[in-house]
Amino acid sequence: MTIASFAAALVFVAVAMSAFMALATLVERRTGNSGWIDVVWTLGLGLTGVAGALLPFGAGPMPRRLVVAGLALAWALRLGLHIARRTAGITEDPRYAKLKRDWGNAAPQQLARLLQMQALVSIPLGLGIILAAHSPAPSLSWRDLAGVAVFAAGLAGGAIADGQLRAFARSGAGGVCDHGLWRWSRHPNYFFECLLWCSYPVIALATGYPWGWLALLAPACITLLLTRISGIPPLEEHMLAKHGAAYRAYQHRTSALIPLPPKGATS
Repeated sequence: MTIASFAAALVFVAVAMSAFMALATLVERRTGNSGWIDVVWTLGLGLTGVAGALLPFGAGPMPRRLVVAGLALAWALRLGLHIARRTAGITEDPRYAKLKRDWGNAAPQQLARLLQMQALVSIPLGLGIILAAHSPAPSLSWRDLAGVAVFAAGLAGGAIADGQLRAFARSGAGGVCDHGLWRWSRHPNYFFECLLWCSYPVIALATGYPWGWLALLAPACITLLLTRISGIPPLEEHMLAKHGAAYRAYQHRTSALIPLPPKGATS
């Protein structure tokens, strides 16, 4: 991958994600349900990754490009359909709803600005996919298989965590879900999402491919977003407001992200 082709890939991801988040803004205004924002973001990033993997941005052989495009598509469909199913049953995403309340009359403009910032910070994710797809090693190798294995573990773990939370909600038990993976982590779905994005640098870090190191920004970016900005902090605030002391107790005994035995657990 040359400097010119890297610059072209960078511009492609930036423009595509800006367009998708402009679409998310329109969808939110049309429906009044901010939950659709994350659906558009997920499907938009997935499609951007698929297109970037298949377009001739580098010297990656077509088998690798097809494999990486398949990973991006599988991620987008799994997560996008999960969020869409959840959004269809609610009127607002509580995180965005709080922001809109805080912004008052300026909410439409502030939300549009926030979503364009979200497009900006999504660039390392899209580039991570492209850099993996265009790793120049001439044929598929153990590194590609290792990347697929990491991706599969992240995808399966996220699906299991989401399924367990859905089953808990359907059970009508109420309270805080602390069963299955949720007994070991307060946000196991986020943990497996971070793990999944590690698959791209595993594929990209090939000998003689200096651009591959930039793929490390993809898992770093998603981990920062989920643990410090748009994931855990607002969700924890919402859960504390909703469940009070029960959620504080859950916080005390359960790891925030990495699955670990709960404090006080017996063998």
